[in-house]
Amino acid sequence: MTVIGRYVFQRHWCLTRLKTCLHTPCRLISSTEPEKILMSGKEYKTDYMTNITPRILSYVGRNLHLQKYHPLNHIQQVIINYMYSRYISPRGNPLFSVHNQLHPVVSMQENFDSLLVPKDHVSRKKSDNYYVNEKYLLRAHTSAHQCGMIKMGFDNFLVVGDVYRRDEIDASHYPVFHQMEGVRLCTRKEIFGQHQNMDDFSLFENVERSEKRQGVHNQTAVDVLEFDLKQCLEGLAMTLFGKDVEKRWVDAYFPFTHPSWELELRLNDEWVELLGCGIIEQEILVNSSAGEKVGWAFGLGLERWAMKFYDIPDIRLFWSNDSGFLSQFHFEDSSTRVSYKTISQYPQCANDISFWLPSDGYESADFYDLVRSIGGNMVEQVRLIDTFTHPKKNLTSHCYRIVYRHMEYTLTQEEVNNVHKQIEEKASEILKVVIR
Repeated sequence: MTVIGRYVFQRHWCLTRLKTCLHTPCRLISSTEPEKILMSGKEYKTDYMTNITPRILSYVGRNLHLQKYHPLNHIQQVIINYMYSRYISPRGNPLFSVHNQLHPVVSMQENFDSLLVPKDHVSRKKSDNYYVNEKYLLRAHTSAHQCGMIKMGFDNFLVVGDVYRRDEIDASHYPVFHQMEGVRLCTRKEIFGQHQNMDDFSLFENVERSEKRQGVHNQTAVDVLEFDLKQCLEGLAMTLFGKDVEKRWVDAYFPFTHPSWELELRLNDEWVELLGCGIIEQEILVNSSAGEKVGWAFGLGLERWAMKFYDIPDIRLFWSNDSGFLSQFHFEDSSTRVSYKTISQYPQCANDISFWLPSDGYESADFYDLVRSIGGNMVEQVRLIDTFTHPKKNLTSHCYRIVYRHMEYTLTQEEVNNVHKQIEEKASEILKVVIR
């Protein structure tokens, strides 16, 4: 089948077969032409540009970065806490605001035009993006919200969310991932401080554009911004990877910042690029009604930081519902650093057990020990999932989910049921519980 043929088939399947999407309030509304896509309560007509597949729609609304105990949520919180502590308002409050629930569908103008992306730039290609129609797409970067936030009057903010790009699917690439965008705008007073004669200080001048600055910027202002930006991001890197981590700055190019850089860290004896940043193009600020200020911006991928911080080998694991993966990050302090332990390649079997507790002398730890003694290495996890107190009988019930998985072979349901039955019997006998 030709490339065009594959696309026509794929789009036809998407538009005619999809009725609902897993995990999300996204669906196609079957009616007369044109078809419509409903995402998070908003309706969009499809057209010749539509190339969103059912699989991609199933990710919309998952919001892994908002799920408590998810590794992406932990990394997000570590970065937020760092920015809160680094930049404090005169009143003693965090200077940066956080916006992590913005709608993922953006306009072409927001995703490209507002950021000065040329009309013929490769990043606009249909082969690189998931288009809702000719006017809208699933955001390819959190920078799509930059101008909108500035127009609303925000000077210091973080935007976090899922972004979508048509990319390879392997250990380090996935069509959906999560980004964080940071923007800081400064006034003349914030750059130069308060002086008796402020007329002697200016953020702007008219010179020739060079590799070191935009033609409208005063060199001193650029130097102050660059120093603040790099100190901020180096401090962030050291917060996660240690004060002695080796780092270097590499010149880069982005349509929306100049000059621009990438920060690389030496991790496990190799240089790894972890973020891009730069001085915001003044044209963007002028177009966003903030032309009297100057500023910087950075963007980073939460998955990349989490993979390096937790030693997670495959980006696909972030989308796993496997408790063997998720349970490794079940801690309250987001700054906790753990090394991911590979889970078995064999599938899980999960059985629940509910019982009324005895009137006295019960401890969950006793039940956990009993399960371990009977199930041995077949048991991967035991978790209390529900507690109920009967209002009339004054009895309390616990419900536990026991996850079984052998490290060397696939368990049969019969094997699991036999072990589970033994656990029920011994719990009744030894712990004096009453199985429900």
